[in-house]
Amino acid sequence: MNLDWAFIASQLPEYGSAILTTVVLGGLAVLLSWGVGVSNAMLSYFGYGRYWIVAYVEIGRNTPLLIQLFLLYFGLPKLGILLSAEACGVLALTFLGGAYFTEVYRAGFSSIPPEQAQAARALGLSSRQLLTLVLWPQVWQRQLPAAAATGCFLMRETTVLSAIAVAEIMYTTTNGIALYYLTYEFLLMMTLCCLLLFVPLSIGLRKLEARTL
Repeated sequence: MNLDWAFIASQLPEYGSAILTTVVLGGLAVLLSWGVGVSNAMLSYFGYGRYWIVAYVEIGRNTPLLIQLFLLYFGLPKLGILLSAEACGVLALTFLGGAYFTEVYRAGFSSIPPEQAQAARALGLSSRQLLTLVLWPQVWQRQLPAAAATGCFLMRETTVLSAIAVAEIMYTTTNGIALYYLTYEFLLMMTLCCLLLFVPLSIGLRKLEARTL
């Protein structure tokens, strides 16, 4: 098998742009879904909207991302709401990731013995002080590995956005194969881009876990 290395070199700018798109959209979705998950877990712990949160988690985790993506991309225009493919991608990833992060942090709050909250109440701590001084430091530390894994999972799920023509790594690859019929060259570039993007991310998160735990 002979690879066209000159052609591979000519496609590097396209893949550089695809990596940037993946990082920006995936990173934004991870941050938003993390916020959704933490907020839901806190509300659930204090008894607010618990049944609605459970329903959201079950829907988010038990429907494929592709279906969520299509509902947003093709369904919202029927309601008169026009969003770009990138915006729909971020919203779909946030909806999915928020459900997973909710369960990650809900488990963290549930793992803390209720006696700690009772003792904090007995000392006169407010709900805010209980959350920030007693609960959250423990939840953050205990759930960091699971949260990091969820973040990596969401970053990899950006490849699904190629279904609505978001120019990330997978879309760049499939579009290039269709245009140039150089399957092996594009598959090699896609593999290298994924390794370049996700391996350092995984190593960095592992080091963060080691320093935190």
